[in-house]
Amino acid sequence: MTETHLKLFYITNRPEVALIADKYGVDRVWVDLEVLGKDLRQKNLDTVKSKHSISDITRIKPLLTKSEMLVRVNSWYYGSIKEIDDVVKAGADIIMLPFWKTPDEVNKFINAVNGRCKTTLLLETKEAVNCIDQVLENGGFDEIHIGLNDLHLSYGMSFMFELLTNGTVENLCNKIKKYEIPYGFGGIARLGCGELPAEKVIVEHYRLGSSRAILSRSFFNSDNDYDLENMEYQFSYELNRIRAFEASIINYSEEDYKNNQRVVNEIINQIVQRRNSI
Repeated sequence: MTETHLKLFYITNRPEVALIADKYGVDRVWVDLEVLGKDLRQKNLDTVKSKHSISDITRIKPLLTKSEMLVRVNSWYYGSIKEIDDVVKAGADIIMLPFWKTPDEVNKFINAVNGRCKTTLLLETKEAVNCIDQVLENGGFDEIHIGLNDLHLSYGMSFMFELLTNGTVENLCNKIKKYEIPYGFGGIARLGCGELPAEKVIVEHYRLGSSRAILSRSFFNSDNDYDLENMEYQFSYELNRIRAFEASIINYSEEDYKNNQRVVNEIINQIVQRRNSI
């Protein structure tokens, strides 16, 4: 990885939470405008269903001193050009295109942004996997993130990290790596938490050359916590733990990575078997 640590993203439209995230080392504060089709796709998942707006960008962006402002717009539709113009004017540093399925959609998105800020693609459909070679060949975007929630649903899987065991994520990472485009995948919980423990996932990021990860709702759900003192403590404590863990694995050997991968595969297979037997 070219970066010294994972770039961590946190989704919030609360200015007071954004300030805390910025203070304690979240690399990107994420305002999420995506609503089209998301409720239907993820109706049975405990995922973030956005109620964010353009005004959230204008309220939060001036407060940030270290974090970048990442904005996820809707998948390409008739109103995309105006939406992107509004997001750029509001102050986005990076705009993310979700749920794309064709190189043409990606090209339209890149042309609409027109170099006014950075662009990232959220790869989360099997159609995107099928056309990724053409998208990479066309280029024109700054980075890419593999979205495990929607992608595993696209393939009819029962657990999003199953995409690690079947080679999908690794194959995509290897393809993207050849073009020297920064990439990441999925999200991470607090260390020691998650069905697949966060530390195991972080080691997989390093093995696969990933440099970006989303802090999941299981890392900290600020929607349910209005105690700012507790929030500040938790962000400081948990982010320091992640950075310390990253420092401890920076010199892992190939054997260390293989051992972690073996354990990850075992845990995932157990989870999948349990879910499929219900």
